[in-house]
Amino acid sequence: MNRYIVTGGAGFIGSALVRALLADGRDVHVIDNLSSGKFENLQEVESRITFHKLDICCYNQIAPVIASAHRVFHLAAIPSVPKSIDQPVPSHEVNIDGTFNVFRAASEGKVGRVIYAASSSAYGDTAVLPKVETMNPQPKSPYALQKLVGEFYASVFSSCFNLQTVALRFFNVFGPRQDPTSPYSGVLSVFMTCLLEKRSPTIYGDGEQSRDFTYVEDVVGLLMKAAEVSGISGRVFNAGNGGRITLNETWKQLQKIEGVNIPAKYGPPRSGDVRDSQADTVAAVRELGHAPRFTFEQGLRLTLEWYRAHQLTAAK
Repeated sequence: MNRYIVTGGAGFIGSALVRALLADGRDVHVIDNLSSGKFENLQEVESRITFHKLDICCYNQIAPVIASAHRVFHLAAIPSVPKSIDQPVPSHEVNIDGTFNVFRAASEGKVGRVIYAASSSAYGDTAVLPKVETMNPQPKSPYALQKLVGEFYASVFSSCFNLQTVALRFFNVFGPRQDPTSPYSGVLSVFMTCLLEKRSPTIYGDGEQSRDFTYVEDVVGLLMKAAEVSGISGRVFNAGNGGRITLNETWKQLQKIEGVNIPAKYGPPRSGDVRDSQADTVAAVRELGHAPRFTFEQGLRLTLEWYRAHQLTAAK
């Protein structure tokens, strides 16, 4: 029962969580089909984990691995609003069918608890900020809807099948190992690459859309706490820092850190994107002990240092 499973453990959030679990002395097993995650994200710790190259859409493959685990962190997904619009079928299959498979395997395998990576995109566009867990969800994209369905499944498996579950709504997580090469990459990973290559990023829309950017290590800390706090099964919590900054302000701050002046280019707004996002963290602080350790600027500097080192290594 000391086994800790991380689905999507080769992704940038998953691989950070794997390292934290190892530092805590856990027996870590990773399930990942490497469709978006990269095994190189785990190379430093390869000898200390058990890696299973499996697809969560294949129930018979993942069920024996998940059975009897102490905790399952379900992070595997196709995590992209634009991709869910461009390619809705695989997005649905992974984010809904695959998620059901994980909960089913956990329930039938008598797992101690599942911590599910939900998404703040479920809120959609609301006039009220910050976003509070009690708000009615208004998903604007297939991805947002799919992640919301996963929340409902978490709640149902808790109430109907006696499986402990907790869902954390991630808010624009950023940090080392986030892949900037995909057209569906998060905006900060794209900004970092453009900054180091001294070229203008393309901001979709006017750049005044705002986000609660959250450094990956703070999200990992909250995942670890959600795994252990008692009396919260079936609940949903925001996993953000409670701040809000526009994309224009973010790009200005990165230029200032790097000491450059590179004007951004602008493109048409992307379908499915929300205008503003900010987490209300009252419940997470009160019930999970959420205590972010990194300011936005600290997170930017640490992430930029990693991208710089990675860029230099790749160039050799």
